[in-house]
Amino acid sequence: MGPDDLNLVLGIGALVVLAAAAAVRVATRAGLPSLLLYLGIGLALGESGSGLRFEDAELTQLLGNVALAVILADGGFTTRWSTVRPVAPMAAVLATVGVLISVTVTSGLVLLVLDVDLRTAIVLGAVASSTDAAAVFSVLRSMPVRGRLRSLVEAESGFNDPPVIILVTVVTSDAWESAGALSIAGQIGYQLVVGILVGVGVALAGVWLLARSALPASGLYPLATLAIAFLAFAASGLLGASPIMAIYVAGLVLGNSELPHRTTTGSFVEGMAWLAQIGLFVLLGLLASPGRLLEALPTAIVVGAALTLVARPLSVLACLTPFRVPPRDQVFISWAGLRGAVPIVLATIPMSVGLPGAERIFDVVFLLVVVFTLVQGPTLPWVARRTGATAAENPRAVELESAPLEALDATLLQFTVAPESRLAGVEVAELRLPAGAVVTLLMRDGRLFVPSPSTALRAGDHALLATDRAHVPDIEERLRMVSQDGRLAGWYAALPAGAGAGTGARSGR
Repeated sequence: MGPDDLNLVLGIGALVVLAAAAAVRVATRAGLPSLLLYLGIGLALGESGSGLRFEDAELTQLLGNVALAVILADGGFTTRWSTVRPVAPMAAVLATVGVLISVTVTSGLVLLVLDVDLRTAIVLGAVASSTDAAAVFSVLRSMPVRGRLRSLVEAESGFNDPPVIILVTVVTSDAWESAGALSIAGQIGYQLVVGILVGVGVALAGVWLLARSALPASGLYPLATLAIAFLAFAASGLLGASPIMAIYVAGLVLGNSELPHRTTTGSFVEGMAWLAQIGLFVLLGLLASPGRLLEALPTAIVVGAALTLVARPLSVLACLTPFRVPPRDQVFISWAGLRGAVPIVLATIPMSVGLPGAERIFDVVFLLVVVFTLVQGPTLPWVARRTGATAAENPRAVELESAPLEALDATLLQFTVAPESRLAGVEVAELRLPAGAVVTLLMRDGRLFVPSPSTALRAGDHALLATDRAHVPDIEERLRMVSQDGRLAGWYAALPAGAGAGTGARSGR
């Protein structure tokens, strides 16, 4: 490839990214998941559009797994453990027993309705049964859904990939004739458990290291954080466990830890996840052949209807009824089981191993994702309202970012007083921070000044606070409480030792 070819490729790549970024706004206004527009861009670039021919299913599968890893790392990083912990058992049951029910029901209905063999029916049922993290994260996080429900659907989308990947791999391999149910269940259990342990272990080690490092540039912290997540991904793969599970859990641990430059890291990981989504869906669109898709449409509708209208509701009912999840919530969870990149990437596995009829399986899954995303995506907000799954957004949340001070066991905290935050009007002394914690600078209307204990915060203020590293969790919790409930937040609660000593706080009498 010469310099001109490289410049052409880079130019086309830049235009694709810009077009995809613009597509997010279009998709949001139209109420559609952006993945559909990304697939459309890929189809437009492909053989029936610009004439670019791409048929490398093995490369697509490889790059798809890397892209999914980035998306799941972002999903874990931006998920609060406090909302995941109560739903983790339910998510685990949905991701294992629920997947088994979905595969069984879907495969059985496909066998009854379509003229296919058992192996093809199981592959179709397994590939289509996995909910997609990219689709779930992008759609649910643009909606005001109750935290418990959103976390359950998101956690399930992160947990259910390994069982489906193992099942598809076994069914499409030479082990199809000899593999038993106990053997497959053992593989699934090993991959899930070891993947979780590796993700937690690597992430905790990474948090310990980052907390004691003073890197020369703030931009290195996001890179280091994402590298830690991918280290968990690689280590889990080398141990024969689930890399996807490991990186999701690692992202969850990292995102719920006190990291330096947390806000910057979150923005970086989010940007990388968007880039991964764009690249993944455009690549999958390139791999599809529009000339074959029309023929596969009836099969795609049958398989999608069997899954969406029968198998998914039955699996949710069977798995969540023992947890006493209300029927209205079950309806929302069932409808929110969106398909996207994961099923299409899984559909490349039969193509890469040369399974008979693999191209037709890919076409069916591709169309299934497009058609039922068009149905479920735009209607999900309506279903959320009808089932009571919506929740009011909290405009009083305060965003905090920390950065370590080199050669000192101290940290700088930055926060902004949002327009609806009840921090506005609170005097610095009334924050009642631990001893040694000092609000060192305020920027107001473009002007920097050193506040006094009687300085009242205003909406739009940017504050810089210096403190001993040990007090960071207490200070962050205190600021969030005041932002939500005002100066009297936690008035009767026990204060941290020495509270108010370093800020001129009043006694409260």
